[in-house]
Amino acid sequence: MPVIESVFESTVERQQPALRPVASPAAPGRGLLPVVPALRGVLPEGGLRRGTAVSVAGGDAGLLLALAAGVRETDGGWAAAVGLPDLGLAAAAGYGLDLRRLLVADDPGPHWAEVVSVLAGAVELIMLRPDGPVPPNLAARLAAVLRRSGCVLLVAGPWPGAGLRLGVRSGRWFGLGDGHGQLTGRQVEVVAEGRGSAVRGRAARLWLPDAHGAVRTVEETVGAGTADVVGEDAVAGPGTGLDRMAVV
Repeated sequence: MPVIESVFESTVERQQPALRPVASPAAPGRGLLPVVPALRGVLPEGGLRRGTAVSVAGGDAGLLLALAAGVRETDGGWAAAVGLPDLGLAAAAGYGLDLRRLLVADDPGPHWAEVVSVLAGAVELIMLRPDGPVPPNLAARLAAVLRRSGCVLLVAGPWPGAGLRLGVRSGRWFGLGDGHGQLTGRQVEVVAEGRGSAVRGRAARLWLPDAHGAVRTVEETVGAGTADVVGEDAVAGPGTGLDRMAVV
């Protein structure tokens, strides 16, 4: 079993157990885990249903972190990352995650399911990249664990039986000039679909992130003097600020 540790713990915290139970503000499996305001419109219920698994198509790291950032608004505020050794901690902090309340299991290997089962009883949200295709029977067993604990599982990639699936349909980067410069932000179209109230699907154009590392809707920043963009081809209609950008 890999060592699970809290990132950037203080000396005092290191003398205490790294894995500590937290009380969920809602009964297990009930209520919503909050998300950042820019994502509320694209989610059918305006938040993440506790005790469920959510699939993030393509494993987009920015979308994964943006979805997880709302956990800071809960009473416990603890999250975990499993099987994500390339997760950018600076980016996680920029999106709003509290690194002092983030448990990390970089390389659980074939034991990832056991790690998720243990963490589900101690944190409110888990970001996961499995080490391969997930058998439906294993997904069903973990679904039962999530329902009992009320933990939300954000999966980087497909997940059998996921009630909600999100992904980035297109992405455009700002910041580069004529072969030089610094990337300052990314505009994307986020789509969501699933079962029940999510079956019709929703979409939203977001900064993921903007020049300050925050998540916000494109409409909030139109006309705010954005930087140069990567590419030249128009891929969207006028009025959105996306008509001058190319897919990368």
